[in-house]
Order: sequence, then C-alpha cells, then structure tokens
Amino acid sequence: MLRAVGRWQLVGLSVNDVIGSGIYLLPAAAAALLGPASVWAVLLAGLAVSLLVLCYAQAASYFDQAGGSYLYAREAFGRFAGFEVGWMLLLTRVSSAAALSNGLADAVTHFWPVAGGGIRRLLIVVGSLVALTWINVIGVRAAARTGVTLAIAKFLPLAMFVVIGAFFVDLSQASPLAVGSIPLGNLARGALLLLFAYAGFENMPAAAAEYRNPRRDVPFAMLTMIVIVSATYVSVQWVALGTLPGLAHSSTPLADASARFAGTWLALVLTVGAAVSMLGTNSNTIMFGPRYLLALADDGFGPAALTRIHPRFRTPAVAIVVVGALSLALALSGSFVQLALLSVVARLFGYLATAASVLVLRKRHGHRDSALQLIGGPLIPVAATLLSLVLLGSAGVDNLLAAAVALLIGALIYRFWRRPVNSSTELVDP
Repeated sequence: MLRAVGRWQLVGLSVNDVIGSGIYLLPAAAAALLGPASVWAVLLAGLAVSLLVLCYAQAASYFDQAGGSYLYAREAFGRFAGFEVGWMLLLTRVSSAAALSNGLADAVTHFWPVAGGGIRRLLIVVGSLVALTWINVIGVRAAARTGVTLAIAKFLPLAMFVVIGAFFVDLSQASPLAVGSIPLGNLARGALLLLFAYAGFENMPAAAAEYRNPRRDVPFAMLTMIVIVSATYVSVQWVALGTLPGLAHSSTPLADASARFAGTWLALVLTVGAAVSMLGTNSNTIMFGPRYLLALADDGFGPAALTRIHPRFRTPAVAIVVVGALSLALALSGSFVQLALLSVVARLFGYLATAASVLVLRKRHGHRDSALQLIGGPLIPVAATLLSLVLLGSAGVDNLLAAAVALLIGALIYRFWRRPVNSSTELVDP
C-alpha cells in the first residue's frame, strides 16, 4: 500500500474521530449530573483518558503495520487474543457506520425537515455511505483529505461558539469554584459519560501501514489530539454553562445557547455543524474499519480476496467495499441497533488489551531508538489497565451479554475458518 498520510493529517484524522456529534449534547448531560463542577470534570476526564492515549502512543511507536489494538494484542498475547479484539472492533466499526448514516439523516432533518422520511432520507443514508466508500477506494490520500476537511468543518462552528460566547459568559453561572455537594451516583454516571466522550482515538493506528512514518507520527498525532480535544471540550462546557440558564434541561444546548447570545444564525451554524460532525466521524469509520478487516485477513481469517490491494489506487479495495456494503445493509435494515450494545464493551476490550499489551511489548521493543518512553516505566500502562477494568466493570449486564455472544462467535470463527498464510506480519527487529 501507499504510505501517503503525513503527520498533520493524522492530527486532523484523530481529532475528527473523537469530536463527534456528542459534543452538541454533552454540556447539558454533564451539567445535569455535575452542575458547575462539570467544567473541572471534563478536564479531569481528559487527563484520565490521556493514560490510555499514552498507551496507544507507546504501542504505536513499535509498529508500522495495520491493525491497531488487534496487532498489539496479537503480538503480546497470541493470535487468539488478538483475533477476539480485532473481531469485536470490526463489528463495532460496521455497526457504527450504519448508525452514523442514520444519525446523519436525523441531523439533516433539523434544518431540512422534508428529509425526515421517504426517498430523501434514503438518499442521505445510501448516498453518504456510497460516497465515503468510493472516496476510500480511490486512494488513502483522498480519504485522509476528506477526513481532515470534515474535521476542520466540524471544528469551526465549535470555535465560533467559544470565541463569540466567551464575551457573554455570566461568571456566576459558570464559575467552577461554585461547586456544591454532588450525589455519589451522579459522580459515577458523570465520570462514565465524560470518559466515553473522548472515545474514538483508538481507531487511528489501525491504518498505520499507509502513514509515512507511523512510529513517529502516530504518537505525535495522538498526544496533540488529546490536548486539542480537552481544550475544546472544557471551553465549550464553560461557555454553555455561562450563557444558558437551565442548561441541564436543554435538548439542544449549543444551539439554544447560541440563539441567546448571537441569534438564530449561529444556532443554525451549530445545527449544521452537528450533521457535519456525524459525516466526519463516519468518514473515519469507513477509513479505519476496513484496515481491521485487512489485518485479520492477512493473518488468515476470511477469504484471501480481502487482502487484495487495488493495482491502481493501492488501497485494500475489497475490504473497503465489503465494510461499506455490510454497513449499508445494516443501515437499511435497522439491525445495527442490535449491535449497538457491543460498542461500549468492544471499545473497552480494545483499551484493556492495548494497555496490558504495553506492559509486555515495552520489554521486547522498548530498547528501540524510535520507541516512545513513558515517564514512570510501567506505572502509566498499569493505571490505564486498572481504568479499563473499572470501566468494564461498570458496563451494563445487557452490554456484557452481547459481548459474550460476540466473543463466542469469534471463537468459533477462529477455530473453524482459518486459512494458511505464506508469511507472518509479526514485528521483527530491523
């Protein structure tokens, strides 16, 4: 494949994957649980997620191949553990693409009501998935540029909200020092809500085989991303608290706040921004999801055709089309809803596997000149592993049962549907 994606494009892609439509609802949900303390809570959540980001950054500094969490788990704990992680992540990428395409249609309805049903809604769902699939087929450069463009387009409305709204903030409403007693249950729910608001960063290493210098650039992009996203989330939360009385009860908090201090034009911009955010996140999903499938197929799981690279475009075209087709089928049938329960636990499996794998991989490959060295040695991956276990323990019973079924199906595939491969993609010392 073509190594064509540079450092700053990776920063844009990683920001695009984390900042999604959820930021347009997060301020109200966080305020309902935590009040003015939500400003500090958003920052603390960013610091907590930084532990996981650092683990991904360190693991990525050892590899220049596709696969992300699948690759790290396979190298550290063997092929079966790696396959289960990759299988779960692949399922969630496909179901996420289906859900996001439907969410895009819902978001468009807010500023174009006639798109709420019939042929117009169908065109939005089908058209968005087909277009993103085609962009990814014709080249990783096109896919990366699309992702970065959409990242900028989704970031600008939020920047406008913060910059303009900062002049209208009522400090008596938004002072994070005005923190009263918060029920323990609200603290727990708020922590989970905010931690998952930072999710998505884990997918970017999946396409490392197409980055110019992944061992150097992926860690840089992930660390830059967490700074940008944390600053954005904290700023948005502060402005929303300070400009919208009754923030906790708003169903469209950013649009409502914008309408108060800037009028309907900025509210419309924010509404359109929510739709662009969904499209941007789905652009990354269609880009990274097939790379999990490619990595699995390279190791003998699935038909050999999935490993084919297009002779002209130099992309895993078959894998991209398969993921796009499956996503479209789920989107039109509505069956992605049944897979939605997997998303939380599957993501946590990826976090846990990566954090734990760093403890193993740093002993094998930490001596390399290109390897990222974390302060405190094993302390950060140990803390990240414990954080992942706490989050996994907080997952609902329904989520855990759905994950158990998916893992069982994965085990059967691993046992009965493997083909021999001629070469190994395992990491070797240069």
